[in-house]
Amino acid sequence: MSDDFSISSQPYMDDHPKAILEWLARADGRTGANDAGELHQQLLLLRESPTPTGQRIQLLDLLYKHAERVVTAELPSLQEISLPVPRRLRQRTGIIQELLETQIQEYLNTLSELFDPRTTALHRAPNQTLRWVMQCIAWHIRISHLIAAPNGIGVWQQLHAAYRTARRLGLADTAGPEGEPSVQQSYIRILLAAIAQPASFCSSELAFITDYIESSVKPIEILETPPLDRNGVFWLDLDQDFPAYALARRLPPGDILALYFACDLVARDTREHLAELAKGAPASSLGLPAFADTPAGRGVLRRLGQLWGKPATRRFPRRRQYYRVNLCAGLEQLWKLIRHPEIEGQISEWMVTNESPDGYSLMHMSGPTSHLRVGDMVAVQPTGERAEQVPNWHVGIVRWAISENPEHIELGMQQLASHAIAAEVIRPLELEAGNLSALILPEMPPLRELPALVAPTGKLNERERRLILLVEQDNFGIREVRPTAITEQTSSIEVFSVVPDEKL
Repeated sequence: MSDDFSISSQPYMDDHPKAILEWLARADGRTGANDAGELHQQLLLLRESPTPTGQRIQLLDLLYKHAERVVTAELPSLQEISLPVPRRLRQRTGIIQELLETQIQEYLNTLSELFDPRTTALHRAPNQTLRWVMQCIAWHIRISHLIAAPNGIGVWQQLHAAYRTARRLGLADTAGPEGEPSVQQSYIRILLAAIAQPASFCSSELAFITDYIESSVKPIEILETPPLDRNGVFWLDLDQDFPAYALARRLPPGDILALYFACDLVARDTREHLAELAKGAPASSLGLPAFADTPAGRGVLRRLGQLWGKPATRRFPRRRQYYRVNLCAGLEQLWKLIRHPEIEGQISEWMVTNESPDGYSLMHMSGPTSHLRVGDMVAVQPTGERAEQVPNWHVGIVRWAISENPEHIELGMQQLASHAIAAEVIRPLELEAGNLSALILPEMPPLRELPALVAPTGKLNERERRLILLVEQDNFGIREVRPTAITEQTSSIEVFSVVPDEKL
């Protein structure tokens, strides 16, 4: 057995610690995520054991290192998964989250000696325990985000409890060894990722948000009174199983002791990073993750600047509805459907559960969902009693998706237009690049005052001087337009506002 598994020579009160050490020796050097179930069993064995606190902490630390290995091996497999998440993958991630929950609770239990008047000497300063609790909770929440699942019940209360303990002990701002973040820094990082509406980003974008927060976001102060001279203010109720509320959307009840933090300076830095990238500065020169060099990365930064700095209030009331629609997902699929309606496409059936002038919430009923991606184009067409006399495909973007189990998926669609026109784009200065499939969206006041052009991400840019659009609608037509601005930018599509060339 290697030195990593050395532990106090004090005798154990049962055989469980010995069995745990033997398992750790067998698992030493393995790199896959397949040990999650067995690792969880070791944690349950330790829970049953009357092992003294000092030895319990030592064993928990050894098991934590293996939990870190399991999670690190699992996270890459959660990139670009289809929804709903396949049953086998959901079961595997569920086991990992269960072992993290157990690890979190066992670590928190060891902190009880801090508040026991009979304690004469601590077995370990609580700083490291609290930091590793924060890390386990961060992993748990990140996995939920990547598989588009709701956070586990009680996980936010555990996070708040760990932070409350750090504040009570005066340790919240104590830096960790070798540049590790303090408990408060870890806490804020988790909260920033949560208030960025993770269900509205795909997995590659979520990975970028995590990296960006860790590498580029400056420390944020947590206050006991609301900073009235700041924007992007959020508040916390440490007793609630919820991350944070935007002050602009909801005021804290008068009978709680709320905590506050402001994100306007972080949002300002994000906008400055975006401006430098637009000028041609490489991400590496700004200390940003490489993903920031991509159009999708710039789209994420643009949205973070809004989500953190100016959290929006709901513009329109939502009305509960129960009617069915057909749904077509994906820009290329939708283009083919509009251009060649006689050809059967990949259509699925959904139930509209509520709607407003700017979008819908939908629940999957039947049909394929493999083409469904957060941030991609989607279109719906009412059926049955709600069918329109002149059927139209109402076009929008998948803004969020949640999947509670392998048989269930819900999504939110932001409507961009009541219909779309399929077009082919010719770039006069890049004729050798060939034609590009795109959609033309008519203006839609008050949501959008100008027509828009939707294209795959990275194929066009807002500095294009002139674009020629070939349109086949009733008869063949040619339009000349010029992009004026990017209004939406995701890892799948970009939406440009355009004006006819003759108006320039």
